[in-house]
Amino acid sequence: MEFKSPAYHIISVPIEKIQANTYNPNTVAPPEMKLLYESIKEDGYTMPIVCYYDKEEDVYIIVDGFHRYRIMLEHSDIYEREKGMLPVSVIDKSIDNRMASTIRHNRARGTHDVDLMSNIVKELHELGRSDAWISRHLGMDKDEILRLKQITGLAALFKDIKYGKAWRPIEEEEGNE
Repeated sequence: MEFKSPAYHIISVPIEKIQANTYNPNTVAPPEMKLLYESIKEDGYTMPIVCYYDKEEDVYIIVDGFHRYRIMLEHSDIYEREKGMLPVSVIDKSIDNRMASTIRHNRARGTHDVDLMSNIVKELHELGRSDAWISRHLGMDKDEILRLKQITGLAALFKDIKYGKAWRPIEEEEGNE
């Protein structure tokens, strides 16, 4: 029998039939959860939830995608738009292999390279996007944007920043040096 990846058989499952697993060690910080919500709000569900189907209980147990699942549970606008249905890719594996799969999915996501992120911020700035736009669409706070701009070293990235007058240098009087 020829192997066919589960991604070729996505099904639509009512969220009420989906359950979290009991072993996922992954957590997502609030800023990233907010960004995930914005991503799903703007782009829809672009990746299915990976589940194991438990025939005896007639439920789908999450292997990967718990936080995408949570977004629908916690945001009525997403629930209503999606009519309470989540895209699911089903894998049929034993519990030990599902645990391993969960960890592989979590660890395979990688991290963002600071230099590449700096270049993206630079390019977005050059395209006319404001810091507020970058913050909202990339899920970054002002300090993070500032640090990424500093890495590129381009003075043009700071032209719109207003600096306060926290202090003024005292001019030395002649003879008091």
